[in-house]
Amino acid sequence: MRTSRHHRLAVVLLAASLALAGCGASDDDRAAGSEKAADGRPGPGYAADGSGADGKAPDGTGSDAKAGPAATAAPEQRQRQHVIRTAVLSVEVADATAALAKARAVTEAAGGHVADETTERVDDDHVTSQIVLRVPQSAYDATLKELAGAGKLLSRKAAAEDVTDQVVDVESRIATQRASVARVRELMDRATKLSDVVTLEGQLSSRQADLEALLAKQAALKDRTALATITLHLNERERPAAEPEDDGPGFGDALSGGWNALVSTAKWAGIVLLAVAPWAAVLLVGYAGWRWLVRPRTARRRTAERADSGGAAS
Repeated sequence: MRTSRHHRLAVVLLAASLALAGCGASDDDRAAGSEKAADGRPGPGYAADGSGADGKAPDGTGSDAKAGPAATAAPEQRQRQHVIRTAVLSVEVADATAALAKARAVTEAAGGHVADETTERVDDDHVTSQIVLRVPQSAYDATLKELAGAGKLLSRKAAAEDVTDQVVDVESRIATQRASVARVRELMDRATKLSDVVTLEGQLSSRQADLEALLAKQAALKDRTALATITLHLNERERPAAEPEDDGPGFGDALSGGWNALVSTAKWAGIVLLAVAPWAAVLLVGYAGWRWLVRPRTARRRTAERADSGGAAS
């Protein structure tokens, strides 16, 4: 009797656990489906025409659909290509201010806007400018051609990056993350223990943060693929310096030239005298010694010699 009762109790517990597991799974599927429906996309387990994963519609009528949203949404995502286009132009113009105004007008006419601008004046008469323009992808080529023709094209660099895989991946991760957030919220509504509520709140905060990060990345990709970026460098041509007119020398020029020549001559004469002065001093000292010391002795010697010669003759 006790053995049969234990067997019956085990069977009842097993049936109850299976029923609860089935209810939990169906509830999770319904939550994910409602989240998808809010975004305009079918939920898990249903195809684009509303049929289930087994080919049957919710009303039991039946359908030939073989897969869920991945089979219908993936071809549409592959058909649309997402490309990030960038270009850098350097143009030499006669008037940078006028060319800058024209670039703004061309961008606004194309439905774009100016993202950044830097203008500076060099040497009081030379202006350089750098402007970053955002234009729709459809007007990218026409705008690029018109900007390049504003003057003499010095350089041009264009690039295109296909980010279709990134866009599809982010969209898929956002859908999964939204369904995950919905499941956690549903579990919070059914939780009765405080510890379970605290744990689920932490999970909800973490998953919402991840969802917000994915949404920010999606917005950035959408902005970069919807609008192309063109960086335009404008440089003015250098104007040649005007040569001064030569009318020939005048009276003032002649007087100034003569005075400058006189000053220069006097300066060089003074330099020569200062250079010769040491030598002149030495010569003057030598002459004075000869004049007052050597010469008188020589004269007296000659006089004595003459007197001696006269006495001997007599």
